[in-house]
Amino acid sequence: MDLFFWYLMAAVAVVLVVAAVTIVVSRRRALPPAPPTPELPASPASPGAPEQAAEAAPESVAPEPVAPALEEPEPPASRLTRLRRRLSASTNPFARGLLGLLAADRLDAEAWDDLEATLITSDLGVGPTDELITALRRELAIDAVSDPDRARRVLRAELLKLVGTDADRSLNVTGADGLPGVVLVVGVNGTGKTTTIGKLSRVLVAEGHSVVLAAADTFRAAAADQLQTWGSRVGVPVVRGPEGGDPASVAFDAVETGIADGADVVVVDTAGRLHTKTGLMDELGKIKRVIERKAPVTEVLLVIDATTGQNGLAQARVFAEVVDVTGIVLSKLDGSAKGGIVVPVQRELGVPVKLIGLGEGPDDLAPFDAEGFVDALLQEA
Repeated sequence: MDLFFWYLMAAVAVVLVVAAVTIVVSRRRALPPAPPTPELPASPASPGAPEQAAEAAPESVAPEPVAPALEEPEPPASRLTRLRRRLSASTNPFARGLLGLLAADRLDAEAWDDLEATLITSDLGVGPTDELITALRRELAIDAVSDPDRARRVLRAELLKLVGTDADRSLNVTGADGLPGVVLVVGVNGTGKTTTIGKLSRVLVAEGHSVVLAAADTFRAAAADQLQTWGSRVGVPVVRGPEGGDPASVAFDAVETGIADGADVVVVDTAGRLHTKTGLMDELGKIKRVIERKAPVTEVLLVIDATTGQNGLAQARVFAEVVDVTGIVLSKLDGSAKGGIVVPVQRELGVPVKLIGLGEGPDDLAPFDAEGFVDALLQEA
């Protein structure tokens, strides 16, 4: 009986194994065959390192910055003609007083007194006013205004005598023996000195000179940046030093740069913050001595704010005692300035006005011409 049981169990086991094998085989036959795996093309053999993909996108290259175009300054010869209307009677008390004389119905004592008061308050000064009134009274009869053309001719001639037509008003910017000319620019802060230097660089460039600017006003933080801006507009290099540094050292370096670069002119800005004559004398004297180790100073320009009147004359006296001024620049002559200051400042210093500032534009600095100046004053508004 036991033996029969084990035979039965063996038979069941065989049946189960056969059934399992049959099921597995039938399932394998039912599945579709797997798709063939595509072969990758072989890389072409190449000597050396493998080549980059031929069609790789090129790297983007940043465009080089384009330098701003340099400005072309206006030729100096045409400037006073363009700017003369700014000296006309519409804005200038000096011109109004002169034209008032020509418009008077009768030149009686009251008319002459009025003219005298106008001329004095127009910064002409007492001495020049007396000279002009005396000459006009001598030349014009009591009823001479009935001939306005003659009166205008007489007035023009007498004004030209006061302003002076014989003075050499050219800028001495030519150095000797291949050295650059050196222009030292002095003046009190607030007169427009640094702006005048920027405009002067444009005058010199327009005349065909190569220029170097020296930012030797190291005590005023904005002065060097201001000059840098002016210079960059016309391609003029600026030599500067550290803020609060030695002004004489900056001036020396600028002249040295001018010599090395073959520049025609070096223009030197100076500090105007010094309030005592002794300090001013020491500073400007040192700058001049140090510069002249390399090249002689050929021009010393004093910038005076034309709106300051008698205060401007007082400043001129101090600078004249400190440094050998060779020319005067009158800035802001188009504003509230009265125009008459041209005469007394020349007499005070014994040197001519060489340049005048007649506006805020970059080319509103003009060479001073006595006849053009007088004609502008007598021009009808």
